[in-house]
Amino acid sequence: MKIIKLDAIDSTNDFLKGLSNEISTQNFTVVTAETQTNGKGQMGSKWSSESGKNLIVSVLLKNILLDINAIFNLNVVIAFSIFEALKSFKIFELSIKWPNDIMSGNKKIAGILIENIIKSDNSINSIIGFGLNVNQVNFDYLPNASSLKKIMNQEFDKEIILNKILESIQKNISELEQSNINLIWTLYNENLFKKGKIMLFENNIRDKFMGIIQNVSRDGKLQLLVENDIILEFDKKEISMIY
Repeated sequence: MKIIKLDAIDSTNDFLKGLSNEISTQNFTVVTAETQTNGKGQMGSKWSSESGKNLIVSVLLKNILLDINAIFNLNVVIAFSIFEALKSFKIFELSIKWPNDIMSGNKKIAGILIENIIKSDNSINSIIGFGLNVNQVNFDYLPNASSLKKIMNQEFDKEIILNKILESIQKNISELEQSNINLIWTLYNENLFKKGKIMLFENNIRDKFMGIIQNVSRDGKLQLLVENDIILEFDKKEISMIY
């Protein structure tokens, strides 16, 4: 595993995407940055981070995904790997908010963005980007965000946490490559944020309704139990949770 450490960059994902075009770039190349000026989140959102306080990381995975239709398997592996690594530091009330945010209690502490590049030979390069709030404590403009330091009331060594996360990712990617994905899926579903609780949701036309999270389907859709004991499935663009 090669780790490239940068002081400042517009986007670690974009930087690594450029490197991925070079044949010599190794699988599991990792790029980290202290400051990111144009960080990206899910669905075009921005990822903002105080310089030097947090983990800003991108990882190159070559030919891990052999079927673009099984893309959510990779999402599950990465989300669970970060969850699993943080669990070893005894972070309070960890859960995975569908599809791939990491929560402590009701606060978001990490987000993931996976970008897949299909090459001319039909092979797939995946750029795994994640941001983890580690030692930042000021979230005045992000009321739903928090950090490890704010939650646990102690400073954390970013390198130790990074190494633990990368170790977990490598281990679980190996399971994915060997088609041993069922246990990881089970653990992902068992640790869903607000699973089994009656929650308020809003669809993409702003209608609100109550539902109970059951599971996430293998193609990445959220399964909700709604009134009349009906289970409906939703894509991430179709629904949001209000909490």
